[in-house]
Amino acid sequence: MSNDLNANQQNRTAVLIVAAGRGHRFGTTLPKQYADLAGHAVLRHTVNAVLAHPAVDLVRCVIHGDDRALYDAAVDGLDVLDPVVGGVERQDSVRLGLESLEALGVDTVLIHDAARPFVDAHTIDGVLAALATHPGAIPAIAVADTLKRGLDGLIAATVPRDHLYRAQTPQGFRLAQILDAHHSPDAADFTDDAQLYESLGLAVALTDGHEDNFKITRGEDLMRAERLLAGLFETRTATGYDAHAFADGTFVTLGGVEIPHSRGLAGHSDADVALHALTDALLGTIGAGDIGQHFPPSDPKWKGAASDRFVQHAAKLIRDLGAEIVNVDVTIICESPKIGPHASAMKARVAEVLAIDTDRVSIKATTTEGMGFTGRREGIVAQALAAVRVPI
Repeated sequence: MSNDLNANQQNRTAVLIVAAGRGHRFGTTLPKQYADLAGHAVLRHTVNAVLAHPAVDLVRCVIHGDDRALYDAAVDGLDVLDPVVGGVERQDSVRLGLESLEALGVDTVLIHDAARPFVDAHTIDGVLAALATHPGAIPAIAVADTLKRGLDGLIAATVPRDHLYRAQTPQGFRLAQILDAHHSPDAADFTDDAQLYESLGLAVALTDGHEDNFKITRGEDLMRAERLLAGLFETRTATGYDAHAFADGTFVTLGGVEIPHSRGLAGHSDADVALHALTDALLGTIGAGDIGQHFPPSDPKWKGAASDRFVQHAAKLIRDLGAEIVNVDVTIICESPKIGPHASAMKARVAEVLAIDTDRVSIKATTTEGMGFTGRREGIVAQALAAVRVPI
């Protein structure tokens, strides 16, 4: 969804993700919505979850004024509206976010916690369906445990659990009505928007929540999230191999970096043997064939092509499946040129092409001690391994 929106479009459904909190109970100085969860910020998982729902037209986050850099890194490449800076209290943040949606043709708004990254389509469906007949709707789970009220470390009373529910998000409303509620002189500082509706005598429907739609509040919640993600994904690995002979030239291209040399490498493209091996490894993780199937050497369009295009293509196929690259490892085998002085530049370039952190990229080099094709200085060989996390 583009930031350049046609305000004349009507009846849109927007998700407002509240991400301005400080999360003091989380136990770190980093707000919990930016904590690392399986290689990405919690907020990125949350945004991806709501973007995946076909009824969602727009997504906007409300953030703390100090967090813009963290936010930009978290949602880089995702199709979201520009963020809104929140207020002092949660209710202020929600109101500011709602006001920012007024000119965008939004009819229905779902207000969701940034730290609930596992909201599923069924939960969203239930809230949207209930809004057809009710002013508001929230997902909730009936309390199953016996409840005790405590005082000074002792049980003060047992609380009947009948008709008690644990509220979740997203909480759904009609935009105009929820804005009126926030602008009401009777609006107080409530913990959620359903409570605001309750105070004004508006009916809020309860819909089915899900145990996995929990809120990350403490460090142990993040560990639970890690375990849950581990069960939703499988890690696949694959290898790649390529070799190119030396030819006339003044440099070789390895790992996307031009290295001065007395010879070049023969090949239809730029003959980057390292990136060719890496492309095959990436394609192998998703069973997508090999580089020759996607970029036939018989096709003149690939003559002299930069091999980073091949790597980017393989990475896009992986991400189109909802998968993510965990790490890659490339070993270059040659007597010359010396790879060590250029390994850091190659590592940085591969990380840039794959849009992953440099600590997920390994570039190594070795020789065959004068033996074989590379030992006779006839060319260069590369081997690569890639690991990806794929949804199951």
